[in-house]
Amino acid sequence: MIALLRGRLAALGDDHLVVEVGGVGYLVHAGARTLRRLPPPGEPVELWIETQVRPEQIALYGFLDPAERSWFRLLQTVQGVGAKVALSLLGTFSPDELVAAVASRDKGVLARAPGVGARLAGRLVAEFADRLGELPRSAAATSAAVVPPAEAGPADEALAALLRLGFARAEAVGALGRARARLGAEAPLEALVREGLKELAAP
Repeated sequence: MIALLRGRLAALGDDHLVVEVGGVGYLVHAGARTLRRLPPPGEPVELWIETQVRPEQIALYGFLDPAERSWFRLLQTVQGVGAKVALSLLGTFSPDELVAAVASRDKGVLARAPGVGARLAGRLVAEFADRLGELPRSAAATSAAVVPPAEAGPADEALAALLRLGFARAEAVGALGRARARLGAEAPLEALVREGLKELAAP
């Protein structure tokens, strides 16, 4: 199985690219986020690959972040999610945005991805909400400064989720403090993340 391709970006399409490795061109399916972040044709490129073997074809799916490949695999364990829908979700959201949406149980956010309706979005939240610690995160998000300890409470996990999304620690702490003041000290994780994000989005 092909797990990694490192070569020259030979061509770009609407939903795929071609990577030339040793004189051989590999057609790789990719989501919109991946395609937007690629260099111009002719430049070097490296992609993490998920290989799917079907009776009619062998399909390659490419990702710039190993966490995206892990999410691609994980999403397809949910009923109603195939490669096309998984790629649509990853073309719309980063791994950390998916984690945040699940943590806040925000079905409306997930339903923004093409091909993902309200029912499927609800199924995704139900499937992953109790497995937050297992969900793939980007490499930058897994540093010790961001990941809460095993015994962390909801407030610590909510802070870690906001830090993974790129918010500064000071503003995240302030937003969560205001959220906890409204919700109470025993507020659950998803409510803290949701209200914290509202605070951070407020003008």
